[in-house]
Parts: sequence; C-alpha cells; structure tokens
Amino acid sequence: MPKYLDLFAGAGGLSEGFVRAGYEPVAHVEMDVAACYSLRTRAAYHWLKKENKISIYHKYLNNEISRSEFYEHVPKPVLESVLNYEISEETLPPIFSKIDAILDGKQLDLIVGGPPCQAYSIAGRSRSENKMVGDKRNYLYKLYAEFLKHYQPKYFVFENVVGLLSAKDEDGTMHLDNMRKLFNDYGYSTEFRTLNALDYGVLQNRRRIILIGKRGEHEGFYPKIPTVENAFKVDELFSDLPSIQSGEGVITPVKTNPYLGKYLYNSGIKEYDQEPVTFHQARPHTKQDLEIYRIIVESWNEKNVRISYTDLPERLRTHNNTKCFLDRFKVVAGNLSYAQTVVAHICRDGHYYIHPDIKQNRSLTPREAARIQTFPDNYYFESVTVKPSRTLAYKQIGNAVPVCLAHSVAKALLDRFVKDENND
Repeated sequence: MPKYLDLFAGAGGLSEGFVRAGYEPVAHVEMDVAACYSLRTRAAYHWLKKENKISIYHKYLNNEISRSEFYEHVPKPVLESVLNYEISEETLPPIFSKIDAILDGKQLDLIVGGPPCQAYSIAGRSRSENKMVGDKRNYLYKLYAEFLKHYQPKYFVFENVVGLLSAKDEDGTMHLDNMRKLFNDYGYSTEFRTLNALDYGVLQNRRRIILIGKRGEHEGFYPKIPTVENAFKVDELFSDLPSIQSGEGVITPVKTNPYLGKYLYNSGIKEYDQEPVTFHQARPHTKQDLEIYRIIVESWNEKNVRISYTDLPERLRTHNNTKCFLDRFKVVAGNLSYAQTVVAHICRDGHYYIHPDIKQNRSLTPREAARIQTFPDNYYFESVTVKPSRTLAYKQIGNAVPVCLAHSVAKALLDRFVKDENND
C-alpha cells in the first residue's frame, strides 16, 4: 500500500482517514507536544491491534499502567515515527534526516497535511489589525514544497480552510495562486475542490479546500469522491452516551448504553455495542454560563434562532472581541441533520446540546465533539503531562480534519494509485 508522510499532523484526524483506507504512515511531523503524544498513542494502538495485543491498550486507558509503561510494549520505531518539530527553514535538515533514516531508501508515495489555518481563515483575518498580511504562517506552503522537492512523491494532498480562496499576499496576489505556481515550479500539477464534510458521512457542516497535486504535467486527475447519503440526525451521535450534567463525567472509560442504530457503525465511530468511551466529561459551568445558556436555549426552543454573541446583554459579554467568533455559543440540536462546526476554542466557549427528550444544560464533552468529528470512540487524546486534559482534548479535536472526510478522499485517491500502476 502507498506510504505517506503527514505534515502539520495535529492529533491525526487526516492521518486516521488514510490509515483506515489502507495507507502506511511513514512519519508524522507536528509542533504541538500534546498532539504528538496523541499521535504516538494512536500509532501504538494500531500496532498493538495488528499484533493482537490490544488488551495492553485497554489497560492503559483504565489507568492500570502508566504512559511510559504502555509505550514500553511498543517498538521504538513506531513511537519515533512521530517527530515533534515546528517546521521551519532551520528544522528542515534534521526533519529530513530522520525521515530519510525511517525510509531507508524506500520511495515515499504521498505527502498529506495542511499548515495552520489562522492566517488564511476569514475569522483570523477579521480579528487581526493587519488582516494577517505578512504573517509567517501565510508562507508555510513554501516549506511544504521543500518536502515535495526532497521526496518527489507521486501525489500530495494539501488541506486548508475555504478562506484560502480569498487570502491575499502583501502585493495583492492570491496566496492560492502563488502556492499552485510554486508547486508547479517544483514539478507538480494541481487541482482543487471545496468539499463539505457533510457530504461524506460527517454530521457537521464543515467546508474545506482539498488540493491534490500529481507529479508531472497532468489534467483531469482529481479523483471522483463519492458522496454519502445522510439519513441520520445529530441525536444518534449521542444516543448511547450516559446522561450527565455540567461538571459530571470522567476521563477514564465508561460503558455506553445499548445502541440499536446504524450511523455510529457506518461511520467507524463505534466498533461494538456498549463499547466504552473516554473523555465523556462535561466542563463545569459558572452562574454566568448558565444564564447565557438559558437565553440561548429559550431563543432556540421558541424561535429556532441561534443567538449571536452581540445579542447577549452587555453584562454577559466578557470577551473583548465582538467582531468575529460571534457564534461562540452554538446550539447542537439533536433533531437536525447536522451539527454546527466544532471549533478549537470550544474549550473556552462550548456548544450547548439540546437532547429532544433529556435536557442536558451543558456544553459538549470532548467525546461528543470527537464523535461529531467522526473520531473513533477508541481514539485517545493525550496531554503534555501524564495527567489528562479536557482543554487540550477539545483543542486537538476542534483543529482536526473529520476522519470520514479524510477517509473518503483517501479511498478515492487510492483508485488513482491503482490506475497509475496498471498504466505503467
């Protein structure tokens, strides 16, 4: 199967989709320490499952062994394939050196990943005094291109926010045009589409630019990615999770309730009935939180209207920024066919979930957010220290590419690899 390198890997949502499709990860490069631990733990999970030693993973989740003891059961090369680096001109040589050693002369078939989106996102530009012009993150694609130059993969997948379509450089040129020209200069043809995760088995309205490059001069190579018909409601995402209130729940595994639905199995979130889940813990709320939620819930129940942050009474507005992120408090209603977009700053603001039968006056737990992002229930989100962090879990989940979207792209691209081999 094709071997791939994951750049700007985050907690591994994009990578998980490619692993599920059968690709082999060579290495992951990520600057966030907590996300790197999540990637190592996930790599360990896949290795243990392949070796029929998954009980060791369950011991770790149940706090029967420490993280260091858990990692001792896994070969060092598996763990060392996760490279904790900020990608920069200074770090390229050591990163290349380590990846070269892992490859040991083998060909790299694919590079995937997308630089941090703040510099391209409309929200990021709206809250920046200079509209993110000149921000170094605007030019991380140039470093991405250096990986293409060094490894010459057959294909690459570059993911980012739709704001990339309108993001401009200091001279007024479009960043997307500039990066495509650079990729072309380095020997790659590129084509892109705007894909909505909602069309690919994700119960979330989340649009992303997926740009695919192919080495050489080509046209019409963008794979046809079959859409997935959605016949489910958001409530099915949470229907088997134990009911909890604000401040309740635990990080360690808890058994889920009996589940008679299909979506959680179809999407790969759930493997078997009553499978335990981690991180089903709701953050505690202040009196101010509860007052805001009451206003939000009344607006939704009476008018089906989501409250803008600036619609709240001034005494309840504690954030200085009133120009962007005005949908801080999102209603995730169970009777809709998709949820509002899960964001990284959910750790600060939260989404309110309305269950049609059981009113749970609280924000989403990390596990509920992870299910919206189609992470498997057995995916564990690490912290920097050995103590789990709900806040860091929220951040990793919100920044991720939905796994089912990544899987759909990966499967479609795999067909291209097969056709290319048959034509050689």
